[in-house]
Amino acid sequence: MQTSLDISWIQLGLFAVLLLVPFSINAYFKLQVLKSSVIALIRMLLQLFLLGLYLEYIFALDSIWINAAWVCLMILIGSHSIVTKSHLSHRMIFIANSFALSCALLPLLAVLSIVIIQPTPFYSAQYMIPLAGMLLGNSLSSNIVALQTLFESFKQRNSEYEAAIALGATPYQAAFPFLQQSMKKAQAPIFATMATAGIVTLPGMMTGQILGGISPMIAIKYQLLIFIAIFVMLSISLTITLLLSLRYALSKTGLIKIKLID
Repeated sequence: MQTSLDISWIQLGLFAVLLLVPFSINAYFKLQVLKSSVIALIRMLLQLFLLGLYLEYIFALDSIWINAAWVCLMILIGSHSIVTKSHLSHRMIFIANSFALSCALLPLLAVLSIVIIQPTPFYSAQYMIPLAGMLLGNSLSSNIVALQTLFESFKQRNSEYEAAIALGATPYQAAFPFLQQSMKKAQAPIFATMATAGIVTLPGMMTGQILGGISPMIAIKYQLLIFIAIFVMLSISLTITLLLSLRYALSKTGLIKIKLID
């Protein structure tokens, strides 16, 4: 099996000339997103370059404490991103989401590292950090959708919620239909991804491993492992995030204490 082929910076720069295509489309249709897209690309370039240098250092050092600190930092930054993009700048929602991501991610990482993959050492940065990144990355958008849907339901269907309270329902019972809707909507993308994997799409991790010279069957086993882990993490993190958010957002009398920021 052929090993991964390197790409020179000159080749990468020449390929980046193709960015003129989306830039031209944006200019023709006057989408006014040129500035934001250029800023996003520059940020991506700098962040990935610095991350590459940093990960090489982390991989070489391979300290359990540094690896653990990096994973914790990933959780906190991910939670901040979820809360901010959900338009719910509230400290308790941030705490709830950080706790939810930790409860979902850390046990899964332990099982994957100690029981399934079994790298040496078990806290190997080469496995721990990419696995944590994939699991967290696939959980961010779902948590954002779930929180937005939940609190948007309180805003748009407030009369339905208040009617249920008036009829004697507890705040949790009155909000339960909103909870169901949020979980269904947040999990829909992963169902679509899993249903079309291998037929319509070739998953990123599998593609990367095959390009890196790994046997396709080994790459498939890793991809199945990751899909299962992502689905489990989504289910756990969404459940804990939404339940804790409801607990913080609703008073005992049913008053909604946390609302979307316009």
